[in-house]
Amino acid sequence: MKNPKTNLWGIDLGGTKIEGAVLESASVPQVMFRDRLPTESSQGYDHILQQIKKVVDKMESAMGYLPKKIGIATPGIRSPKLGTMRNCNTTCLNGQMLKEDLEKILGVDVLMANDANCFAVAEANMGIVKEKFPDAKVVFGVIMGTGVGGGVVVDGKVINGFHGIGGEWGHNILDALGDPCYCGKTGCVEKVLAGPALEKYYFGLSGSQKTMKEIYEAFKLGQDENAKETIQRMINFFGRALSVVVNILDPDVIVIGGGVGNIDLLYTEGRKSLENYIFNDKVFDTPMVRPKLGDSAGVYGAAYLTSDAA
Repeated sequence: MKNPKTNLWGIDLGGTKIEGAVLESASVPQVMFRDRLPTESSQGYDHILQQIKKVVDKMESAMGYLPKKIGIATPGIRSPKLGTMRNCNTTCLNGQMLKEDLEKILGVDVLMANDANCFAVAEANMGIVKEKFPDAKVVFGVIMGTGVGGGVVVDGKVINGFHGIGGEWGHNILDALGDPCYCGKTGCVEKVLAGPALEKYYFGLSGSQKTMKEIYEAFKLGQDENAKETIQRMINFFGRALSVVVNILDPDVIVIGGGVGNIDLLYTEGRKSLENYIFNDKVFDTPMVRPKLGDSAGVYGAAYLTSDAA
């Protein structure tokens, strides 16, 4: 049902694709439109702006109107004070006034959150949390893949924070002896638990280059001591890292996404590791669940940014 007052419009600005979607409403998140174009970030910032506009033009053509506001999931963080983008893997976005530039080009208000926050918003409002734990108030969404990120959702709303870094547990210091991080610190969670960091650790032990999937398969076969050490180290540090989040937020549900998040042991041995480090006499009842929405979470979460419910 086309209703400019209730339809939710979202854009997921990724490194390889820009996706747009329209949901019927916050209470009835039926997908009314969804399409994508390549980001083509190698052609620069202005080109990305034009690609976003092309997606919005397609949305407008399909829906027959432009909304008053559009939500956008970004690959980095917008500084609330300066208005500039930072920590974007699509590096040409860094230092740019993306929100203001888009509002000028599109002629609508733009609401922004990083992709991890949008992941958490989507899973809370229309994904696994909504389906299995509809009474959950505080949700922490974990991304463990090429990088490590997180998002905090309270009562369906994203918590961006005063500096725009709400939920960024990936850049807490976890191992003081770890590798330097692009953020300027050493031994961040991301430099220990992200896929590339785990692969690097395995290579340092074995001299053999393997993907994270291959390392985990070798671990399950039980014949590769280096794989065993890599996975056991991951489990130990997973518990240490996530315990900080649990001690501060004590969430009702934790949703774990990303490629590394597919590892089954995180939900068993990883959970036991977490129990060892939280401030709760080793009692930990919070559900840790897999996401439901896959790569759709970013664009759906972006759409929910425009809802009064999010």
